[in-house]
Amino acid sequence: MKGLRYYIRFIDSLNERIGHIVSWLTTVLVIVVCYDVFTRYLLRKTSIAVQELEWHLFAVVFLIGSAYTLRHDRHVRVDVLYGRLNERQRAWINLIGGVIFLIPFCLLVIYTSSDFVINSFLIRETSPDPGGLPARYILKACIPAGFILLLLQGLSMIFRSVLILKGEGIER
Repeated sequence: MKGLRYYIRFIDSLNERIGHIVSWLTTVLVIVVCYDVFTRYLLRKTSIAVQELEWHLFAVVFLIGSAYTLRHDRHVRVDVLYGRLNERQRAWINLIGGVIFLIPFCLLVIYTSSDFVINSFLIRETSPDPGGLPARYILKACIPAGFILLLLQGLSMIFRSVLILKGEGIER
């Protein structure tokens, strides 16, 4: 059980740090969107690179930040029943849902995206649009990276649930 506790603390700490770093990208995203709106509607100029940067930043925040969201139990869920359950019942749901749905889905995405990312790196993929951003392969690498972090956090959630069910809860 000591190993589970160490793993939980390590992964929670890792995703906490990564989440705080990625959260700053939302500020950058707001600035980029404001710049885009200003230049598009007031200066009547538009930039493909700026528009692509908007969705690249959003994609990185979404993909890399998903493990942080799971760590803080802020992911989308129907809380009609879950919020009314006690800690042990929630631990059962997290354990079963993690093992049956989260872990297999993460493994599937990591496996299926690997060739996609490798090919993108091999051809040094860039934007197909004139004036678009270079190095699209870096953005594509965030797909498996984000799901690896989510998988690690999912395992932490599962291990936490096991400890709760054994009566050995662990602080968040």
